[in-house]
Amino acid sequence: MNARAGIVLASAMALTLGVSAVPAAAQELSDGAIKSFMDYAWSLTPQQFSKPDGTVIQIDKKKKEEVLIPVEVARDVIKAGRLSAHAQVCNLREDQVENHRALMRREDSKKKWTPQQMVYISQLHLTTVMLLTGKIRLVEKQGDKEVVVDEGKAQPAQSCTEEQGKKVKEMIAAYVAASPVPAARPAEPAV
Repeated sequence: MNARAGIVLASAMALTLGVSAVPAAAQELSDGAIKSFMDYAWSLTPQQFSKPDGTVIQIDKKKKEEVLIPVEVARDVIKAGRLSAHAQVCNLREDQVENHRALMRREDSKKKWTPQQMVYISQLHLTTVMLLTGKIRLVEKQGDKEVVVDEGKAQPAQSCTEEQGKKVKEMIAAYVAASPVPAARPAEPAV
């Protein structure tokens, strides 16, 4: 898929962000579109990521094939990202966070991804949310793709009706319920 087609796809997806009654099969992305999202996410993946516990994960940007995930897994990550984008538009911040956490628990429970791939999975989710909510846009300059971050610019208003918000909340609740439960935190020692 060329960059222009990817831009058109991202624009079309941003315009159709509203929750609709269209069957899921009709909303499926082609493998080419998935690969474009994957490429955009790769371009935004940092070379170094620090986890909250202080662990630093190094990502060798020259070893892309070792970090990328299969297209079918990426499709699921993008679907979760789309749901998170809906939550963001509907101002369902807690639901958005829970949706992302559920995705990461699902992938972590597979015990097949390297730490670098887990960072990439999270980045693919984030990139999807940013594309669909207008936080980043894709620009083609003389055949090269460039991702532009539009943090300070006013974004076109996206709305969410009460009915759409309720539907998004239900979809996220179902996704979270079908995900592995969070690991229990150890009890705090008595003082």
